[in-house]
Amino acid sequence: MRKSSCTVIAALAVWALSAAGAEAAVLRVPDLPGEVTATECIQGGGVIIISADGDGTGSFTTLCRGGIHDGQTVT
Repeated sequence: MRKSSCTVIAALAVWALSAAGAEAAVLRVPDLPGEVTATECIQGGGVIIISADGDGTGSFTTLCRGGIHDGQTVT
């Protein structure tokens, strides 16, 4: 019985340390610019979404979705 208790405690310790390490490894960018280039979007792990504006003028909006530049306008 003692051996299984030690195994459970060790497993919980590994889980707790892994969770703390994963949280610390998250990339934090404090002040992102409002616009990014297409290359920056792709290199940051995002994809470029091009959507037509609904006013009939033929204008488009390009946004970076996903990655570290999520939601920023692509120039």
